Amino acid sequence: MTPAALRVLDAAGRLFYERGIHAVGVDLIAAEAGVTKKTLYDRFGSKERIVVDYLTDRDEGWRVLLGRHLRTAGPDPAARVPAVFDASRDWSAEHGAKGCSMVNAHAEISDPAHPAHAVITGQKRWMLDLFTGLARELAPGRPAESVERLARALMLLHEGALVAHGLNVFPAPFEEARRRACDLITAWTDES
Repeated sequence: MTPAALRVLDAAGRLFYERGIHAVGVDLIAAEAGVTKKTLYDRFGSKERIVVDYLTDRDEGWRVLLGRHLRTAGPDPAARVPAVFDASRDWSAEHGAKGCSMVNAHAEISDPAHPAHAVITGQKRWMLDLFTGLARELAPGRPAESVERLARALMLLHEGALVAHGLNVFPAPFEEARRRACDLITAWTDES
């Protein structure tokens, strides 16, 4: 990306997250980025493309941070599951005062035909796949149905913490969800 395109993406990301996607127009993005609308359209083609790139950029950043947490946790899946909640806590402290950008975007973009919809749902499917893989590693011989139930429960705890954080409903939602996830893992592995 050119320096101008990076400025557009940075400005759009900040504005979309703070104000909402529909509330922010290309005029404001261009002004905040210090570029003309022509430059904005030359680099991205449409507001939809900027939205896709904004969400893709956040998802890629999240995956990098999560990968670091998972590597630090080591190979033990019982340590890797809590690391996901720790990563979300750290990400949200720096990038997520208003909650999950994917959940927020989905509130505005629920049409499956919108090009950003695939980014939003793809990120959540990726998270479910991550939890499914971790659940499978916890008890390799467990039936797929049991693994899927645990993965879905972990995903619900994670997503609930993201929403509770964004709404500022109660303090330390990631820590609470992390504790519940560890309790759930202990109970689930004791069943094996």
